[in-house]
Amino acid sequence: MEIVNNNISIIGAVKSGIAAAKLIKKIGGIPFVSDISEEETLNEFIQELKNEGIAFETGGHSNRVYDCSLMVVSPGVPDDASVLMKARLMKMKMISELELAFNYCKGKIIAITGTNGKTTTTSLCGHVFNQSGVNAFVAGNIGVPFSDIALDVEKEEIVALEVSSFQLDLIDKFKPKAAIILNITPDHLNRYDNSLDKYAESKQRIYSNQDKSDYLILNKDNGEVIKYLKEHKSKSFYFSLDEELDNGSFKKNNSVHFRKNGKDLFQCSVSDIKIKGEHNLSNAMAVICAAKIFNLDNTKIIKALRTFEGVEHRLELVKEIDGVKFINDSKATNVDSVWYALKSFKEPIFLILGGQDKGNDYNQIKAVVIECVEKIYAIGSSAEKIFSFFHSDVKVEIKDSLEDVVSSAIKDARKGDVVLLSPACASFDMFDNYEHRGKLFKEAVNSL
Repeated sequence: MEIVNNNISIIGAVKSGIAAAKLIKKIGGIPFVSDISEEETLNEFIQELKNEGIAFETGGHSNRVYDCSLMVVSPGVPDDASVLMKARLMKMKMISELELAFNYCKGKIIAITGTNGKTTTTSLCGHVFNQSGVNAFVAGNIGVPFSDIALDVEKEEIVALEVSSFQLDLIDKFKPKAAIILNITPDHLNRYDNSLDKYAESKQRIYSNQDKSDYLILNKDNGEVIKYLKEHKSKSFYFSLDEELDNGSFKKNNSVHFRKNGKDLFQCSVSDIKIKGEHNLSNAMAVICAAKIFNLDNTKIIKALRTFEGVEHRLELVKEIDGVKFINDSKATNVDSVWYALKSFKEPIFLILGGQDKGNDYNQIKAVVIECVEKIYAIGSSAEKIFSFFHSDVKVEIKDSLEDVVSSAIKDARKGDVVLLSPACASFDMFDNYEHRGKLFKEAVNSL
């Protein structure tokens, strides 16, 4: 990959695009950042480019973006964007920020993908390795772009890397030492011609360049992961809540085990895993597989599992008021995430649902909603759809804001109930992102 003294165009001026531009400049390339949004909507990012002395344009893509030897595409740029379609016609080389950073990282990468659980698993993976005395960076789609830390990683250090399907679409030589696929369920299908096949194939690219010295860790319980599995050269390990395994991690009674070639190498109690819910137990087993592949000490692994608090905006306890727990699960941006969230509580739930719909099929959670939910507060542009679908089975109220929801919920809920923000939708109709949505929810709760 020729970067030094070459023009490199970066499409997209948000986090990963800015990080890519800064990395290219450090390496000795000549970055140019181009974004279709107007400058005033990109204030903090544009200021960073100005501080770095990096050339940029906003409000559209000029012909200057094609005057380059390489185009780095941010994951938020749609595949059918006109700038990319024209670049393909010109047979230009295009890669993701993930691919760029990989080429300049000396460390060992544990790459984690899946529809749900990526952020929690990536964070837990970094925690377990750091607590075990192995220096680990946590980066990728989790919020710290890979390009921000790629040059800082030494040969024996680890990068726990959250990887999205969008990032995998434009890889070339990306090759993690260990690749984890947590699950595959319908999501982002608007980006993949409403085809689960195409979305799943994108996820499978995570191991496409692996060889027999590498490892692939797969969810044995997820039918789509197994269905779409392609021929590969890497060594396979599995994790399962339901099945004993000879190579991988599994639950048996109230214990979690890891075996390699049929030999028990690790055991802990389910209660040693602090993050709750069956889905988080599954996530933890994926991390245990990675930890044992890298020969981490059992006692240190267990200590790390006991001390991991979880991540912000994912089943996060905000506050308990008069016996009512307010839970922030703003990161639940699809229906499958909400199913797991609802199954994580035994208490009656007052559910905050809605936002920018991504073609949600609420039939997937209808039964569990009827079973677990006392009332739904519907918000955002999908509120009417949610009301129409659920109101004959569950009480539903449409609300204009999270403040309205919280003020109603504190009156409606009783001691022992849970008020759960788990929207099943994107946030962009009302908020900047899911973090902004979660932050405003927490502010509303803390103001009570």
